[in-house]
Amino acid sequence: MKIAIISTSKIPSTTANSIQVMKVCQSYRQLGHEVILFVPGQKNSKFSEIKTHYGLTEEFEIQWIKSIRSLSRYDFVIKSLLKAKNWGCDLIHTWTPQAAWFASLIKIPYLMELHELPSGKFGPMIMMRVIKNKAKKRFLIITSALKTRYEAYYQFKFPEKEVVIAPDGVDLERYVNLPDPKEARKQLNLPDKKTAMYTGHLYPGRGMEILITLAEKFPKIQFLWVGGRPDDVSFWKAEIDKHGFENIILTGFVENQKIPLYQAAGDILLMPYETSVSGSSGGNTVDICSPMKMFEYMAAKRAILSSNLPVLHEVLTKEMAVFCSPDQLEEWIKGFSELLENEYLRVWLAENAFSAVKKYSWINRAKSGMTEFFNEN
Repeated sequence: MKIAIISTSKIPSTTANSIQVMKVCQSYRQLGHEVILFVPGQKNSKFSEIKTHYGLTEEFEIQWIKSIRSLSRYDFVIKSLLKAKNWGCDLIHTWTPQAAWFASLIKIPYLMELHELPSGKFGPMIMMRVIKNKAKKRFLIITSALKTRYEAYYQFKFPEKEVVIAPDGVDLERYVNLPDPKEARKQLNLPDKKTAMYTGHLYPGRGMEILITLAEKFPKIQFLWVGGRPDDVSFWKAEIDKHGFENIILTGFVENQKIPLYQAAGDILLMPYETSVSGSSGGNTVDICSPMKMFEYMAAKRAILSSNLPVLHEVLTKEMAVFCSPDQLEEWIKGFSELLENEYLRVWLAENAFSAVKKYSWINRAKSGMTEFFNEN
């Protein structure tokens, strides 16, 4: 099958949505489909560099298309769809309402990712057309909470055959045969100390203040923050230096292919979301998110200490993680201490999470989105 993937993400970049786009492309290639990814911009990277940047094992075609930002990407969408149609594509996969709407007009089936409610002056109206049209389509919604929010906002019910709850996923093959924490730290040239690990961006709402508190309360534990934009890393490094913390290490950006080894170096993996969380595109996603970090942590087979957010319980249970209220620092201190002191608990939680994550591979996600899609009458 020929699948044209249309995204407005910048490629390459460090945003979570660009990572998800690349993992979706790879999963289709792993299933044997032909793939072309259309993105705005101008080619400035070789695929070998992109492969390393995103931790990819499969190669696929990327076409960068010049567009005028003042046209709100409409020119990019139209050019992409024309190229896809001329290529003879069988399916459009997109995150962009305009692409889904125009695909329906030219009679190409589409899968559309829904990660948040539409925004902007025309976004809600275009999304209404996408939802209500009679084209052959399916929506991949990252959480049940988001599905409920869409149905309340638009006052309708998704037809069962048109929707799949499709949380983000993980490349399970990259988490096979990871070393134990001690060996992982050795391979990364890290001090061999009990380590608490955080991987991801340092945006507002990601819980960096919680991590600061834990580092202060547990000075003998090494805290490793992996990731972050340069400006955010500089800000937090200045804060850490100002307070004289010697047990926090900031790595800055790390290539995606190295993330599993870093996560393996942790004895405890931290997911301290606050009650308001900024995504890479802005806005508060705390009630509807499906963090890739969560699935990576589960696959790394390490104990997870997480914020107690209702949406995370669509995947995680109390048998897989220790949960703390985002605004109760004493709970974080107590939960962290409990995990440090109880190796049996750490192993038990990690094994349970690892068993559960096996159904959340990117390949399984791609299969679930397409199951029976082309066999319906």
